[in-house]
Amino acid sequence: MIIDPLFRFVQDDLASFGDLDAGDDMLLDVQTITDAMMTVSQKVAELGIRFALNLLVCWVLVHCFYYKKSRRRDYYFTFMVFSSAMLILLYIMGNVEVGVGLTLGLFAIFGVIRYRTETVPIREMTYLFVIIALAAANGLAPVYQLVDVATAPHYVINWGSVGVMALVNALIILLVAVLESESLVKHTTTKLVLYDRIELIVPEKRSELVADLEKRLGVKVENVEIGHVDFLKDAAFIKVYYNLPKGETNSVNMVTRAKDYVA
Repeated sequence: MIIDPLFRFVQDDLASFGDLDAGDDMLLDVQTITDAMMTVSQKVAELGIRFALNLLVCWVLVHCFYYKKSRRRDYYFTFMVFSSAMLILLYIMGNVEVGVGLTLGLFAIFGVIRYRTETVPIREMTYLFVIIALAAANGLAPVYQLVDVATAPHYVINWGSVGVMALVNALIILLVAVLESESLVKHTTTKLVLYDRIELIVPEKRSELVADLEKRLGVKVENVEIGHVDFLKDAAFIKVYYNLPKGETNSVNMVTRAKDYVA
């Protein structure tokens, strides 16, 4: 009869379907991996490693390179606090599912930041971008890894990832140190001058203009740009380019009003 073989085939399938030893092991493994979580001490240690490394690197960049030349205490405070706050924000966001769109949106928000009190110079904006990038790398780079998945899954510090993260920070410091080196490039700065001898601003008298500026300013003029000219007051704005001596800084070279000065 055809029914008997069919009945036996169904019985065999049901018996094999009831044998779930391999499936149970698979389910147990998945459950074990899911339940493996970092302890509170591990989370605190991870946050401490990230925060300490980021704070140290940010301090080296700001104190040893930026502040050494600019002497701007307001940006010193801004960079240090901004970097730490950015790290904490990205660390907290790293514990949830963060998509590429959200990450790019976050950087877009910080990318359009504008200070209403003054225009942020390009050098300050560059340092701001660098510390944001470092905060992102230090806040999202893996520190712990899951080991012994099959037997006793737990988290341990991945010193290889920590070493790579430290290497990234060291490379940024090295790059900034080389580019900020006075032996590599001359430290050219500018000075905005309200000039009274407008008869010398014509191209034919450029050499006389440069000589007069060098005599009155006491610097070696590299280049000049003529700006707004007021013939009623016989005055013109001139942008003077010159090289600073080694070790000297000039953070108020473009200040024309007392209220614009920031100590």
